[in-house]
Amino acid sequence: MRFGARLKNEIDSLGRECELNPPRLQQFDAWGRRVDHIITCAAWKKMKEISAEEGLIAEAYERRYSNWSRVHQVAKLYLYAPSAGLFTCPLAMTDGAAKVIESLGIPRPVREAYANLTSRDPRKFWTSGQWMTERKGGSDVANGTETVARELPNGTHTLHGFKWFTSATDADISLTLARVVSAEGQIEQGSKGLSLFYLETRDKEGKLNGIQIQRLKEKLGTKQVPTAELFLDGARAHQISALGRGVASIANMLTITRIHNAISAVGGMRRMISMAKDYATKRQAFGKPLKEHPLHMQTLARMEVQARGAFLLLMETSRLLGLEDTKMATEQDLHMLRLLTPVAKLYTAKQAIAVISEGLECFGGQGYMEDTGLPAALRDVQVLSIWEGTTNILSLDVLRALIKSQGKALDAFFSSAQAKLDAAISLSELKPSAQAVQSALHKLGQFIQKSGSKADAEMQLAARDLAYTLARTYGGVLLLEYATRPSASATDIVTAQRWCHQELCPIDRGEKAGSYNTEAAFLDLSLVYTGSPVLEAKL
Repeated sequence: MRFGARLKNEIDSLGRECELNPPRLQQFDAWGRRVDHIITCAAWKKMKEISAEEGLIAEAYERRYSNWSRVHQVAKLYLYAPSAGLFTCPLAMTDGAAKVIESLGIPRPVREAYANLTSRDPRKFWTSGQWMTERKGGSDVANGTETVARELPNGTHTLHGFKWFTSATDADISLTLARVVSAEGQIEQGSKGLSLFYLETRDKEGKLNGIQIQRLKEKLGTKQVPTAELFLDGARAHQISALGRGVASIANMLTITRIHNAISAVGGMRRMISMAKDYATKRQAFGKPLKEHPLHMQTLARMEVQARGAFLLLMETSRLLGLEDTKMATEQDLHMLRLLTPVAKLYTAKQAIAVISEGLECFGGQGYMEDTGLPAALRDVQVLSIWEGTTNILSLDVLRALIKSQGKALDAFFSSAQAKLDAAISLSELKPSAQAVQSALHKLGQFIQKSGSKADAEMQLAARDLAYTLARTYGGVLLLEYATRPSASATDIVTAQRWCHQELCPIDRGEKAGSYNTEAAFLDLSLVYTGSPVLEAKL
């Protein structure tokens, strides 16, 4: 209640102020001296204070609720995200940095940083960035990272390179990847050449730590977040991973930031649906409120079903993360966390884009007017399918998780799904829906058995449909489990039924269409590069 009141009475207006007053870069002072100062509005700074006071990061690391602490944190962030003015971005990276540092045993050089990242004191609270993306990089950090680290006599390093895309560049610290230059001047390429470094963005005097801010990025959305191109020219840093273990060390950060991505997606859907439902009680069209028009209510109902399924995917992934945080996870739990994290991220991002776009239509022309704040919601949500890995990159990551586990992840998935379905099968009103999920799982199992476990071209072609199948079937499983509770409402039951009525197994459709073969891949290539016959005729 208290946090809800603060969201309504304070945080929501601050978020709107952040949107209306985006950051700007002052590169030189009045005397021509280069200062590279990112100027953010007072509301953005206040968001940082509130994040500390509300323990939006600390909640997960204090472990006051044992393995449920992570779920408690995610629930607060879910409520906070739609009002936060995109301050969820630095919080995601701060949480990710804290998780990485904790997983490395809190090395001596970062003990103070860890305490500040997880502090509830606004005077001590730090935020973190993650500077991984370079000109050649994107998702391919293993081959795209050119930044090098040169060791100093005291064991610290200086970093030299160009970071192409750094979000929340006003953060206090950052984690970044670099290649250590050996004593002989050699630099190892590939993922084995990358190590993880910690750096503070400014020194004790407040001057930038060997960093030049080249420019702020001009983006489609997320304009509230200062995103910059950085030139590192001797930035002092501490190596915190073992040599060549940088990519492995950031795995925990990706888990956290991908879950945060899903939080923003699900929270954004809930906010849009809530506003559209309220508007439907007030807007009169053709002599009656929108809520009395059946087609409009059907549209809202479909949006609601998607949001509820996405919410359960998010919370189940958070529950598993809480078990992993507290070292209470079973082997099956760990496999499910590894599998569901990219699945939940990629699927909820796509859902959010569709639902929020549909939501704008629910307001008619007003949904297109900037002063309503609605267009910003659509611009901002578009990044969620790009941040922390695009849909295709994450689909391939899902495939990688299945292959590397040598079948254990898939066994965990089927075992978990069946255990949750058992209760639904016994209820007559849910039995057809549970059987639909079981049928989809059977088709998925047949496809996997037929295709084998190699990451060849055919499996890569199927990767996106495979990820969607995992998301839809497990979303159905979770909704059915929720609908079997003694306290379940009629809405819970109808939601599960409607979710399970959609296509649950896209991979089966793709297989029947012959989409997963190399001939189809060459056909796709010809379609992309041959061009339109009509256009060719005109040319």
